[in-house]
Amino acid sequence: MCTPGHAVQAARALDGVIEKLRAGQRQTLVVGVGHGMCTCEGAAFEYTFNVEHELRTRALRDLADVIYLSNEYELGDFGVGGMVFRQQGFLSSSQIWTESLFRERGVKAILRAHVERVEPGKIYYETLDGTRDALAFDLAMLLPPFRGADLKAYDRAGADITADLFAPSGFLKVDADYTPKQRDQWRAEDWPETYQSPRYASVFGIGIAFAPPHAISTPRTSPNGTVIAPAPPRTGMPSAVMGAACIASAGAGLRNGTAAAMTMYPVVPDYARFPGHGRSVTDTYGEIGLAAHWVKHLLHFVFNYKAKARPGWAFLPE
Repeated sequence: MCTPGHAVQAARALDGVIEKLRAGQRQTLVVGVGHGMCTCEGAAFEYTFNVEHELRTRALRDLADVIYLSNEYELGDFGVGGMVFRQQGFLSSSQIWTESLFRERGVKAILRAHVERVEPGKIYYETLDGTRDALAFDLAMLLPPFRGADLKAYDRAGADITADLFAPSGFLKVDADYTPKQRDQWRAEDWPETYQSPRYASVFGIGIAFAPPHAISTPRTSPNGTVIAPAPPRTGMPSAVMGAACIASAGAGLRNGTAAAMTMYPVVPDYARFPGHGRSVTDTYGEIGLAAHWVKHLLHFVFNYKAKARPGWAFLPE
């Protein structure tokens, strides 16, 4: 869902599925990513469990098959290669943590998948082993791959400098190292620090506008030559010098809601600073529960308050 219209359309489709479930008709709901190189798996994860929660609260869950369709190699990858963190003195992983939620809620997962096409009621996809298959659905919400705004750029003499300023994906080139490299040559220093255009000092790639130098998750290709691996997260500005916090709702409700809260530092693994896992195991954390839902609710309130420039907004942290 990329526009308000998409959200309204999805809500109406879900209402239609709920009515059929109430009539005793079994329904299949598929949520995930619509391309082998998509990003924002966290958004698909969140929508999956919000829908699952809505069905459960209406006592309709037993008639619904909820399926998560993703290009991730393992659950919990989220486009950042997964996370390792310390809990109660033991090392755990985002894979174990995420798989436990899927088992608890009875959500099925189809992983390492690239959607080739979607027809009414059916999704055709290829998996990393080269197998092609089809999945029937009654409701599907698949995230599209991101690209830039396809802007054209010209210098004062009228020469086309689009290729100098933008990557083929349409995103702005910034102070990153875009030299093609093999996976074992990736370094944290490849990623930008200021997000400033190397050609024009007054131009910055803010938020999702910048072009990542490469993926974070390990790139993989099927025997058919199809790349199936998550692209880097595009929310915020991933770098090797900053951390990130993400809270994905897994069901609304101030008393019975749940959310998955995750923090990681740094976003881009830095194996020179943090040998073994690439991130600080004490500053990288994951938790699921009602407290995380309250934090997400508070963040939404604070974000809107700050965006409207209400009194004292400048004192609120980013």
